[in-house]
Amino acid sequence: MSSTTLEPRTAPPRASVRPPKKRRPPVLPWSLLVPTLILLGIMVGYPLVQLFVMSFQEYERAQLMGVPAEWVGFDNYVQVLTDVDGFWTVLLRSFVLMVVWVALTMLFGTLVALLMMRLNKGFRLLVSIGLLLAWAMPPLAGTIVWGWLFDTEYGVVNNFLTKITGDNWMGHSWLLDPMQFFLILTLIIVWGAIPFVAFTLYAGLTQVPGEVLEAAQLDGATPFQRFRLIMVPYVRSIYTVLIVLSIIWDLRVFTQVYALQGIGGDREKTNTIGVYIYQMGMAQGHYGVAGAIAVIFVFIMLGISFYYVRRTVREEEL
Repeated sequence: MSSTTLEPRTAPPRASVRPPKKRRPPVLPWSLLVPTLILLGIMVGYPLVQLFVMSFQEYERAQLMGVPAEWVGFDNYVQVLTDVDGFWTVLLRSFVLMVVWVALTMLFGTLVALLMMRLNKGFRLLVSIGLLLAWAMPPLAGTIVWGWLFDTEYGVVNNFLTKITGDNWMGHSWLLDPMQFFLILTLIIVWGAIPFVAFTLYAGLTQVPGEVLEAAQLDGATPFQRFRLIMVPYVRSIYTVLIVLSIIWDLRVFTQVYALQGIGGDREKTNTIGVYIYQMGMAQGHYGVAGAIAVIFVFIMLGISFYYVRRTVREEEL
């Protein structure tokens, strides 16, 4: 009986492992963005740099005629930040108005969006057309129309109040009193902001699953409970975007305030931060001080935008 010898098997040669190639960043998208970035740098970046430089200079009307500007360091910022009756009063007024405007815009925008969900197709079309007309009207034209409605001698509001109350309202000036001025300004701002909020919320609320709402209704949830506990969580991210955008828009509002002041308001008692910067620079010629106020306002806007961007990135990572 012959014995067989077992020869050891030779292991197959290992394939050489090559390190993975690093993916090169795509060139085409960046090359397409370069012209836009250059244009933004020229149109936005350069003026911001000039504004920042001007805020450290004593820049008056004489400097517009070629007189060299003198560097004053942080003197403009010290002057602004210590001006309690001017800068801080206007900034506080702007924030108070912003809170009121954002709250009313969110409230009425939500109510209009819920109303559109309840209406049939025909009435929903009419409401949509009305919202689009209000949204499409330029702010200056809308402010002029509202100013005509509250006109002292020929206003529709004074004429209407005279007829229904029996008192003579003709000649009553709505814009001289600051509280009445801000009431009319609130009507203008909220009226122009509701369409965007209503359309956006309507698009989000229609995506809430109907079977979830029906199940909650069968469980005895009231309409307000269904809205608060089911619908709002579905559109929470939309509310976040709308609130942050409304804060930014309402803080930097200019056209409506400036136009309404031109119709008959008291500028000193009704200024907001945007109009205040314009008056310090263009009207009074203190361009350095106006630049310092604008830089401070830019940092405030960047802080609000940073919160929005950080929250958006966190939601995308979830």
